[in-house]
Amino acid sequence: MRIASFRVGGAEERYGVVVGDGVVDAFRRLGDTLPSVHSVLREGALDRLADLAGARADFALQEVELLRPVTWPEKIVCIGVNYLRRNDEYRDGSEPPRYPSVFMRAPDSLVGHGAALLRPPESEQLDYEGEIAIVIGTGGRRIPEERAAGHIAAITCMNEGSVRDWLRHAKFNVTQGKNFAASGALGPWLLTADEVADFAALTVTTRVNGETRQHDTTANLAFPFRRLVSYLSTFFVLKPGDVIATGTPLGAGARFDPPQFLRAGDVVEVEVPGVGVLRNSVVDEAA
Repeated sequence: MRIASFRVGGAEERYGVVVGDGVVDAFRRLGDTLPSVHSVLREGALDRLADLAGARADFALQEVELLRPVTWPEKIVCIGVNYLRRNDEYRDGSEPPRYPSVFMRAPDSLVGHGAALLRPPESEQLDYEGEIAIVIGTGGRRIPEERAAGHIAAITCMNEGSVRDWLRHAKFNVTQGKNFAASGALGPWLLTADEVADFAALTVTTRVNGETRQHDTTANLAFPFRRLVSYLSTFFVLKPGDVIATGTPLGAGARFDPPQFLRAGDVVEVEVPGVGVLRNSVVDEAA
């Protein structure tokens, strides 16, 4: 099942089940008790949405504005250098990491499918990072790895965009370069976990202006999804709707010679089979 958050004509936020080229408006049917995707996850009510999968679409996808699938998650946790070949990309001779590299993003650093990515006036180094993000359904603390898959409600696509020179403003963190407003994207919608046959057999592909820049499989993750959920829940209280970005493959623009950073007019696509394509254009943000 595919679940989207959206607006129609600039009105209030809604959500629904994507069916073909349209969306069934769950907000109209369930909004009194379940007003958002976040509330559906919090109440463990995905089965109520599944009942709508056979209904006739209320809106065509082309007439809605897609938002972040979970519009205001409490936590967006990001994992760095998680594909094994990406560690080799750094050419520093380091061993594969023993533990995940973890940093955080604010929700409004990400836009939905079809919205513009903003290249800030402070930098010419806006970069793309195609990723698979997982969304927590059942929260918990100190979740055993063997039970972690049961806590994943869905997956989606992410462009975990970075402003590269701002990543190096401080010695011990990358927060600045990861949180410019509208520098990345999430969507286009959620694909529920019951539709995913094997978390270790997913692929993610990133294209810029139709050119493939990144492609890899989750079989090559240093820290698979279950391990991430277990590790993060050691110190976090994971909650329904929390988003975990699981890392980007090699091939980001910074690693080309010369670097190939994003410019106004570029179009970035992140594709995960089964989920779909997250597509965003780039514009220059006004100073």
